[in-house]
Amino acid sequence: MRNLFFIFIGGGIGSVARFLVSGFTQRLCQIGQFPAGTFVVNIVGCFFIGVLSAYFLKVDNYLKFLLITGFCGGFTTFSTFSAENFTLFQNGSFLTLGIYTFLSVVLALLAVFLGFQVIKN
Repeated sequence: MRNLFFIFIGGGIGSVARFLVSGFTQRLCQIGQFPAGTFVVNIVGCFFIGVLSAYFLKVDNYLKFLLITGFCGGFTTFSTFSAENFTLFQNGSFLTLGIYTFLSVVLALLAVFLGFQVIKN
């Protein structure tokens, strides 16, 4: 139950941080239609999850739920996706890595399109 509390708190903080960082970045860096705010959040989130994952491999404690699952999960799920891909790469699972990456991107775009179609029609 304690772990769920830490995930809940971290997720809320991560979501607010995403909103603030993304909005600030978008106002600061207006590059045509490029979603600079989301891009920066995703890259920063990937850096955070890399640092935190490496740290918690050495020091396993409850803070990983607050910081990795909660904060990084609330900040950006792209960081989790990237960390999973990195693990597949480290394990030499290149076929799975390729399939997972390709299907995730293509099916995610298709799901967004289908979601729009459901509401549009």
